[in-house]
Amino acid sequence: MTPSEDDLVRVDVNPIDDQKGSVAVLTLNRPEQLNAITWDMVAAFDAAVSEAMATDGVRAILVTGAGRAFSAGGDLKAYRILQRDAERFPAFVAALHAAFSRLRTLPVPVVALINGVTAAGGLELALSCDLAMIARSARIGDCHLNFGQMGGGGVLTLLPRFVGIARATELVVSGRLLTADEALEWGLVSRVCADDELLPQALELVGQVAAKSPLAVANAKYVMASIWSEAASVDAGLRLERERNAVYCLTSEDAPEGLAAFEEKRPPRFVGR
Repeated sequence: MTPSEDDLVRVDVNPIDDQKGSVAVLTLNRPEQLNAITWDMVAAFDAAVSEAMATDGVRAILVTGAGRAFSAGGDLKAYRILQRDAERFPAFVAALHAAFSRLRTLPVPVVALINGVTAAGGLELALSCDLAMIARSARIGDCHLNFGQMGGGGVLTLLPRFVGIARATELVVSGRLLTADEALEWGLVSRVCADDELLPQALELVGQVAAKSPLAVANAKYVMASIWSEAASVDAGLRLERERNAVYCLTSEDAPEGLAAFEEKRPPRFVGR
């Protein structure tokens, strides 16, 4: 059955065991089409992110795909019409950029769970998350050139920053898919999991995040994402890190609470302020 427009991206918010807060799982939901990305799906994904962030206590977002793919990329059948429109096609790519790039600005970690085939726009989505974990059976690559296309949703900008220009060029021009172990070796993912351990291991990571000050997590993510995305110099990065560190340590309630908890040998009670 084809999902309705409201079901193109499922949102499930679950409490984190033994921790305050919850985790939002966003699932791309066109399994029969390998979660191929359409304009409607981009809008649904952006709305799903807004829904997750509007939920009190969300400490992390997990992004995955239904069925046997994370996402095989853009919907090539729809492109046959869309690419003939000189106004709508650039507008579609701009909407995709806005929805994906937004993930780096969120105050919570966004983790891509690469559960299956991941290519082209699917790779661009994964690159837009803060980190990625991959199932042993999954495969990941660019593949735009295999179908007479070229990257436009971020892969040509982001991929070289992850793996270096030589490896990025090889992956783009060859159009091949990497194995999970190759993706780990190349630095595209942080860990490889058994297929049935992908979500459990992600939830374990989220539990570790939930034990931290949400304000400290947000500040740490902001500094790292800003320095990385802007290719900042060491001096500029250190300046930003120093400034954020001073504001957090001198003005937050969580910084002194963490020190007090350490001295009193008890779990900290962070409030995110």
